[in-house]
Amino acid sequence: MSVESTVATLELARPDKLNSLNDQILIDMQNALDALEGDADVRVVIITGQGRAFCAGFDLSPREKPFTTVQDWREHVKLGNETWWRIWKSRMPVIAAVNGFALGGGCDLSMVCDYTLASEAAVFGEPEIQFQSAPPFNITPWILGMKSAKEFLLFGDRVNAEDAVRLGLANRVVPADQLRAEAMKTALRLAKLPPPSVELNKLGLNRSYELRGFQPAIEYGAEIFTQVLMSESAEAKEFFERMNRDGLKAAFKWRDERFAVPEFRSKPAATLAATQSEEIQ
Repeated sequence: MSVESTVATLELARPDKLNSLNDQILIDMQNALDALEGDADVRVVIITGQGRAFCAGFDLSPREKPFTTVQDWREHVKLGNETWWRIWKSRMPVIAAVNGFALGGGCDLSMVCDYTLASEAAVFGEPEIQFQSAPPFNITPWILGMKSAKEFLLFGDRVNAEDAVRLGLANRVVPADQLRAEAMKTALRLAKLPPPSVELNKLGLNRSYELRGFQPAIEYGAEIFTQVLMSESAEAKEFFERMNRDGLKAAFKWRDERFAVPEFRSKPAATLAATQSEEIQ
């Protein structure tokens, strides 16, 4: 975490794992956000990632104690969702500077931020759908229109930065080498505004969604996540058998080949199968 004038920057710093989310990084984010919430001098937060990814989802590395029950998964999803709720409820506007892959939990993180800048190299998606999972913080239906949300979550395809803006996943696309500068420029514009105006307008906007059922919908989505993970299917069985036998990278390659969209092969996400770490979504 760094603070420059009235702007704080949180940088996900696991570039060798494409900034995948484990328990420690989520706890660190919560602690950082709590500290910033109490610092009246900080008016805006930027979240970005090191390396070629913003955040490629939750870390799927084998755990010392695997999750085997519904309650295990409920506790797991709680840690991530409590982190995203801190962003939603923060007095400060939060800007996502998406520098690369924003997949699974990383896509959820980009969406819960108040404003999203996408590098030309950014790729958004919820590919976990394709190996029997679900978004634990299902904000997508509140961001996209009904048809687009269903396409995004039922197919699990990835979209590039331009399509992300068209769909409403991001606000603007900027050149990769200008992303951080543009994020700071945007943050400083917000920081110049009277704090009560920003804080109360964000509160009013968020409350309008909450009155329409945002919070119970997110909570229900977390329960759907646990049910999906505890369900059985031939597809999930094959994916995890391949993962246990050949490694996660091989399982992802099988998944990406199985669900490849031919017309998307020329877009940046086509390189994902070849570059993904073995421990991430």
